[in-house]
Amino acid sequence: MKTIYIKNRRGKKLAVVVEKNAKPHGLAFVMHGLGGHKNQPHIQTFADAFRESGYTVVLFDATNSTGKSGGKLEDATLTNYYQDLADVIAWSGKQNWYREPFWLAGHSLGGISAALYAEKFPKKVKALAPISTVVSGKLSLETHSKAELREWERIGMRSWESSTQPGLTKHLKWRHITDRQRYDLLPKAKKLIMPVLLIVGSLDLTTPLKHQKMLFNALPGQKELRVINGARHTFTEKKHLAEIKKILKQWIKHTSD
Repeated sequence: MKTIYIKNRRGKKLAVVVEKNAKPHGLAFVMHGLGGHKNQPHIQTFADAFRESGYTVVLFDATNSTGKSGGKLEDATLTNYYQDLADVIAWSGKQNWYREPFWLAGHSLGGISAALYAEKFPKKVKALAPISTVVSGKLSLETHSKAELREWERIGMRSWESSTQPGLTKHLKWRHITDRQRYDLLPKAKKLIMPVLLIVGSLDLTTPLKHQKMLFNALPGQKELRVINGARHTFTEKKHLAEIKKILKQWIKHTSD
């Protein structure tokens, strides 16, 4: 599928892919997480569930990530990921294939970005699937040791080996943490009036099940929480991806009826 390059509000290049359905049942946006990209297996699995259900699907690489868009991962913030999603939706709104209300799905930082958008524009969103989602900046701090956070703040940068891209060392500035503290889905969760599907791995230490339960309990409407047994934060095993795809397709069918 051909990649389209557009500009975000800061003038940076955004790589977007639109996979059109000849007779679409609707439109879905799928977003990757921190340091990810649109071609990761789990992101493609989410997209496949919508494609095979008859939807036009929009995927993109956020800026300050590892895809084909502009910027550097070390400069990534939740603010810039959310704004990129909003900018891709705004651009899509000018295209002849655009339809409202649309579906939103995202992983981790992409999950909270999608949910923040749905809280702000609930009438535009048909249904929401924040998968392994960040719930709040404050809760995110619980997943790091105090010593790790002190060292990160002291140095100003954290470095770690990618779990899904062998040989890639990722870097992220402390500013990411301070920016993330500005966001929390819980106070406005009552605005998420659309059907919501939460999925998380039982071994997820980054956005653990206890965080997902807090969001689930705050949701006012039709909702599901599904746990993938044995899965970590980023889904890589084929059996886990197959299970997620099945859950998503069933949810899409049930929600569309």
